[in-house]
Amino acid sequence: MPLEALIFDVDGTLAETEELHRRAFNETFAVEGLDWYWSRDAYRHLLQTTGGKERIARYMAEIGLPQDAIDIAALHKAKSDRYLRLMGDRGLELRPGIADLIAQAKAAGLSVAIATTTSRPNVDALCAACFGAPAESVFPVIACGDEVSAKKPAPDVYNLALHRLDLPPENALAFEDSSNGLRSAEAAGVATVVTPSIYTEDDDFTGARSVIKGVTALGGIATLTRLWPRP
Repeated sequence: MPLEALIFDVDGTLAETEELHRRAFNETFAVEGLDWYWSRDAYRHLLQTTGGKERIARYMAEIGLPQDAIDIAALHKAKSDRYLRLMGDRGLELRPGIADLIAQAKAAGLSVAIATTTSRPNVDALCAACFGAPAESVFPVIACGDEVSAKKPAPDVYNLALHRLDLPPENALAFEDSSNGLRSAEAAGVATVVTPSIYTEDDDFTGARSVIKGVTALGGIATLTRLWPRP
């Protein structure tokens, strides 16, 4: 099977966004009058749960707070709005080599897509901040967590991306930074290259096609073709 598409996760893979997410959570908690504060270690633990609303619910369960004590959806929306403002102010940058890899893939005739747990507004904001372009002009196929019933590590978002690409999993290669992302891609049958982020360096990446510090270590699109065909 020929390699026809690269599918990218967003948070931690395209850019180191998780620290900005953590800041947005903590600032939102303070504004809302909550005495919550997620340290880096606490947030690393909470990242084992994918999805911001799900993360809040997990934290509430862990501190013994009933799920109906707080409007989780409203709290998460306030956090998301703050995150988007912070992203615009901060000048978020792509991880090294990402822009070049995407450009090389397109020049080689490969499709590029996104399969992410995050929401579409976050994808739009990241592409505006990092590419200076609308998301759909960079990634013609985008599948987001708010479009599927089960988030990573379930395969749903990868299955949706493959459906929109009109490709079988054997023709795609995923790029992820976490074990949940790896398991999601694997469950959909997509081989995966892992580039750990600052919050996922200790994850278990057993089963990945390759685990590298960043995509610059690949040496360009030619290296990906050498990873093909699948064994």
